[in-house]
Amino acid sequence: MDKLETFNASQISVINNSVQLAEELVGNFYKLSSSQWLRKKYDIKTLADLSPDEIVHGPFAQILHYKGQPKGSSLESKSYDFYKICLQDHSVLSVLERFPKIELSPFSLYIIIHELVHVVRFGKFLQIFYASSEEKITEEKRVHEKTRQILKNIKLIGLNEVLDYYHQWAIPFDDIKSR
Repeated sequence: MDKLETFNASQISVINNSVQLAEELVGNFYKLSSSQWLRKKYDIKTLADLSPDEIVHGPFAQILHYKGQPKGSSLESKSYDFYKICLQDHSVLSVLERFPKIELSPFSLYIIIHELVHVVRFGKFLQIFYASSEEKITEEKRVHEKTRQILKNIKLIGLNEVLDYYHQWAIPFDDIKSR
């Protein structure tokens, strides 16, 4: 199998900036205090830090669910849900190559906000992680709508091109309760 393309150092810097901004925007949108945001409940990794079973082809990211447990604790009651957001560098870079008007900064911001919205919704029990295929499609539409809501007042060069790229998910979703 060919070696997959990973983000270079300059691109990692852009990703880190996108993560910081995404956390702030999602936290503000859901009105989460820093104690509620609990960064220990998720982690974001790029391809260089993923194991082979965390790599997928096609999606720009995937979320994996693990059970976390404090060090030194053997009690099941101390376990917690932990989510690993696995960015798929090769898929992101492929889009940037195919669509030259799309820039990494707004594209990665959209992707990371999208994944963080999933994490918040799982954490608030608005969606279960192990849902049926049909429920997952409905949830994707919800999360894309929430992502657009979060980004609607953000002024960022190149964001309109990213929103245009995701236009197929921007279908009005009247039959879904606003959660």
